[in-house]
Amino acid sequence: MAHTKISMAQALNQALRDAMAADESVVMFGEDVGALGGVFRITDGLTAEFGEKRCFDTPLAEAGIVGMAVGMAMNGMRPVVEMQFDAFGYPAFEQIVSHVAKMRNRTRGRVQLPMVIRIPYGGGIGGVEHHSDSSESYFAHTPGLTVVTPATVEDAYGLLRKAIEFPDPVVFMEPKKLYWAKEEVDLGESVPEIGRAVVRREGADATLIAYGPAVPVALEAAQVAAAEGRQLTVVDLRSVVPFDDETVCAAVRRTGRAVVVAEASGFASVSSEIVARVTEKCFHSLAAPVRRVTAFDIPFPPPKLEKYQLPSVDRILDAVDDLQWEDS
Repeated sequence: MAHTKISMAQALNQALRDAMAADESVVMFGEDVGALGGVFRITDGLTAEFGEKRCFDTPLAEAGIVGMAVGMAMNGMRPVVEMQFDAFGYPAFEQIVSHVAKMRNRTRGRVQLPMVIRIPYGGGIGGVEHHSDSSESYFAHTPGLTVVTPATVEDAYGLLRKAIEFPDPVVFMEPKKLYWAKEEVDLGESVPEIGRAVVRREGADATLIAYGPAVPVALEAAQVAAAEGRQLTVVDLRSVVPFDDETVCAAVRRTGRAVVVAEASGFASVSSEIVARVTEKCFHSLAAPVRRVTAFDIPFPPPKLEKYQLPSVDRILDAVDDLQWEDS
């Protein structure tokens, strides 16, 4: 397939289209995903191409959407459901935690749930509360769920294809502010395996560990740092659960310093887990305590204030400056 310049939203749409064409058991449903094509147009044209039985609207009832997907997955389908916005998924939380995550264990492996829960998440679009949450920590804390989040157009396509093919439930976190980011990609190239991180930039002085919407900010910070004479590695997790200790720890051991960058609030979060894992596994390689740059521990602020809430280049560089360079 030739290289083409497309947006992340178009890549996700193509991934759904290709998966539905390849496997008749793949169905897509949720609020306004049918004729409208979804609020973010991720399902644009799927109903017209595959019919109302393969891509259809549901009532505004997230628990019902996920519960129906559980039943369909138990009976041989591969449902993909959309939670229209991050916080809209909370009414479905009981279904996800009590049934989606536990079915395999509950049935001693006899019943698997090959289903994907797509969740547009994060800030950066001027949304209000319920429209800008970073909810990945709730799902990452729940055994039985796989949690992935792309940061590039190519990964958006590849990871969604892998998620749909996965034998167990996947929570697929889509960074809203990257929906319109465009890249020159070849969707025919091999896709990453779920559970593998990637080094986006090499540097010898410190490692920035990021995922989803925080990755472009980390890369921009690394570019600014390089202009100032400091070389930073940037690791894109791609997969929050399972976590790629091998790639992350190898990068941290090479540099001896690390900063975790995430949009979610810091307390009891995925970023907390990363700091704990890196500290436990890389302790003797660390020249300074691992730092974090996250959102503050407050409800998501109004649109005009979100720039202060989200990790910025300046906040990342401040954290890097605080890595005890005087001791090196």
